[in-house]
Order: sequence, then C-alpha cells, then structure tokens
Amino acid sequence: MGADTFGRADRGVRVLTAEDADAVARTLRRVGCADEGARIMTPKGLIRLIHLSAVPVPAANVIKQEMLAAGGDAALHARAVSCGVDDTDVVLIGTEAQLSTACAKLRRAGWGLPATADAVLDTLWHYATTAGELCCGAHRLPLGRRTYIMGILNVTPDSFSGDGLAGDTDALLARAEAMVADGADILDIGGESTRPGAEEVPLENELRRVAPAVRALAARLPVPISVDTYKSAVARAALEAGACIVNDISGLRFDPAMAATAAAFCAPVVVMHIKGTPRTMQQHPEYADLLTEVCADLEGATALAVAAGIPRDQVILDPGFGFGKTVAHNLELLRRLRELRSYGQPVLMGTSRKSTIGTILGGLSPEERLEGTAATVALAIANGADIVRVHDVKAMARVAKMTDAVVRAP
Repeated sequence: MGADTFGRADRGVRVLTAEDADAVARTLRRVGCADEGARIMTPKGLIRLIHLSAVPVPAANVIKQEMLAAGGDAALHARAVSCGVDDTDVVLIGTEAQLSTACAKLRRAGWGLPATADAVLDTLWHYATTAGELCCGAHRLPLGRRTYIMGILNVTPDSFSGDGLAGDTDALLARAEAMVADGADILDIGGESTRPGAEEVPLENELRRVAPAVRALAARLPVPISVDTYKSAVARAALEAGACIVNDISGLRFDPAMAATAAAFCAPVVVMHIKGTPRTMQQHPEYADLLTEVCADLEGATALAVAAGIPRDQVILDPGFGFGKTVAHNLELLRRLRELRSYGQPVLMGTSRKSTIGTILGGLSPEERLEGTAATVALAIANGADIVRVHDVKAMARVAKMTDAVVRAP
C-alpha cells in the first residue's frame, strides 16, 4: 500500500472494540501475534479509570507521581498539589500494565500506600473475573457461565404490575411451574408490595401470605426459592419453610436482626440500595454523585452481612433500579452497572416493568412494557449482571440466552 493511501478510513483503519482481556488477546492473535506476545501486550490494551476515596494529600501526590512515571496519570483535587486540602478523591488513569507498574512502586512507599496498591490490584482482578458460585441450600449456581433468571411471584393483592396471587395457592403453583418450565432459575416470593408510596404490611399478614407459599413451592419445584422481605421474622419463617435466599430491599438495615437470621441458615442475601422507604423513596430523590453513593451504601450493607457471618461472595449486590431514583438516575445505573463488578460479588438487576420504562415509552402501563424490559435486561447483562429479576420469564430467558451468546463468548 502506497504512502498516499495508507491511513485513509476506507483503507482498513478502524477503532477496535475490546472490553476485556480475552477480547484484547483474540484481537492480537487475529493479526498473527504470537501467544507470548499477546500475553505481554494484553494488559497494555486495557485502559482503566479507578476511583479512590478520601486519600490524604501527601499520599495522593505520591500516587500521581508514580502513575506519571508508569506512563499513566491521576486526577486530584485542583488544590491538592499546593496542599490546600487535607485529602482528595483520586481517579487513576492508565492501562492495566501501567497500573500494575505504579502499584509495584507504591508497595514500597509510606502513608498506607502498600494497602492502597493491593486494593487497586484486587479491584482490577475482581472487575475482570467472574468466579465462584452461589450456594443456595442444596442448589449450586456457578457464576460467569450464563445469566440466571429470577422469576417474580407476588403473593400480594396490590402488586404494581397487577400480577398478585394473594391467597390462591393453586394459581401460585401453576404460575411457578410455568415459570420454571419457561426458564426460571430462581423464584422470588414477596408478600408485601414495595411499589412507590406503598404502606407497610403488618407482620402477621406477610407471614400468612409468604410461609405457606414458600412451603408449597419448595416441596414441588427443583429451583432455589428466594424470599423478598425486609423483616427478619418473615425471612426466618420462609427459610424454615424451604427458602434458601433472602432478598432484602433495605440492604439489611430496616431490621437489625436480618443479617444474623440469614447467616443462621447459611443463606445468600441480596442487598439492595434504597433511598428512604417504599412510602417516601420517590419524593424528590437527589444525589451528589449517584454511583459513589450507591456503591458506598452497598459496601456498608456487605459489611453488615460479613460481620454476621455471611461470606462476602454470597452477598449479591442490587443497585435498586426504581427505588429512590429518577428516570435519569435509573438510566445512569444501567449504563454504569459494570462498576459494581469491582467488588467481586454477584450482581442482580431488577428493571422488569418499572415505571422508568413506561415513562420513556410514552406512558405505557406495566403489562405493555415487555419490549422496554427486554432492552434493559439485555443491557444489564452486557454490563455485568449475573441475575436478572423479571416478571415475563419466557421472553426474558430468551433475551438472556441471546445476550449471553454475545457477551460471554468463549
């Protein structure tokens, strides 16, 4: 190819898409790169931005120096260089190779930087790796191979989506069996509506709805049963009846006994972010930094679980789509969901039939939101979700299978 044509856009010059190490390695091998060369160059092909919170200014300046020396960079508060602030958040900018080089130097520094370096490397590993399995009683769900479908079963009279099955055991069993046949890997049983503005259900009512439903399903179906509750008494009754996962919208905070209850049964827990309560959460929710606040909340919930004896890898993170969020907040959560992969814990996303979908699609009712839900489920999987919580199991199982074929390609 002559010098006059080399580099023109119609002569084979393009930006490549390679979001993870495997994709970079495949890209390099396609041009004939040797395996050893691909191994060496792959970390140079992945640019990462890593956020560090409240770093003392002397340490932050050392971090910036080492990142610059490694060929990367670090963004600090504008007054950090002159020590005009005591501490600063830091955003590291560099390839994985540059970050590794800088961290090797930081391990020999002071100001607590060896621990920071180790945390950065651990986070990079977690972000890129899906490993382990969820241990749900007798059931084992290996992570990373495919997306799991959690089917929603509401034993309430006032579900926002109009699918409540309160008091009708035969209908509940029929729907549950159909969900499993359609591809549900987990069934999530809820006895209290948590739609915006919902009032709390008395404990006795929730127990009366949930425990018999769980007992009936656990005895007949070959999938794990999850209980959707923030009350430890309901969780205990459900776990005794055969449930093996606790799904708590409060992130273990509304009931101080919840974490210990789940731990006593060796049950994985879903910890969700919520701003306020179901009754108040949509009253003008505001955030200074949405993902920073959501992630800090989920870190706190994880700490509660671990302190109670639940292994960290059995704590499932749910950013709370629709729970104390505006439409713009929900869309940002979906776009940036992969940031939750930084913690090395399973990620759950529940967008099914939510009002954000109805709003964007022109005011559609919950039962008309299938296509919008499908789009959000596909995006959630592409952005790192391990579990999607859905009403329309057959359709979303197909969406997940198709999306997995793209994003989990060997």
